[in-house]
Amino acid sequence: MENSDRPDIEPLTRPQVLIAMAATALLLLTVAKVWQYLGSISILSLQFSPKAFLIGVGLALAITISSGLLYQFWADYRRSANYYLELVLKPLVLPDYIWLGLLPGMSEELLFRGVMLPALGANTVAVVLSSVLFGILHLSGTKQWPYAVWATAIGLTLGFSAILTGNLLVPIIAHVLTNFLSGCLWKLNNKAA
Repeated sequence: MENSDRPDIEPLTRPQVLIAMAATALLLLTVAKVWQYLGSISILSLQFSPKAFLIGVGLALAITISSGLLYQFWADYRRSANYYLELVLKPLVLPDYIWLGLLPGMSEELLFRGVMLPALGANTVAVVLSSVLFGILHLSGTKQWPYAVWATAIGLTLGFSAILTGNLLVPIIAHVLTNFLSGCLWKLNNKAA
């Protein structure tokens, strides 16, 4: 009997996932830098401070907990998340989760919050538009729409955190830690998978 929660494409190998993450990060960073250069866009400020760090960590914990609750109570999201997470996380080993946090967290934040927000006006409309595009980036098929909806909501959270703090470091820390924590929790809960 076929399990509809599992990807219907061939499973990826660990090197394939790591190469795909690196290639995607490189592509997003290139788009961000070209857009920044051609549009003469000044990216959002990127300054370390204990306050920015703590806000980023707090957001990561809130996002991770919210995702866990959503996973428990929304069956469509659970199926959608399982599809994506099984495809991407299953072949990885624990040290790879550092890359899972860093590569997408930094490249996606530089593009969607660092460059796109200022380019679109650094206002509510810019946050909404960049968040919808961020959600679409996470849409791997029509059955995965709940995961894309969740990614859009996270994009809104990260976008408003960038605008309200004026510091790109906040969403970067939140994104990196969320990916890392969520990946580790999924791996611990799916050891036999």
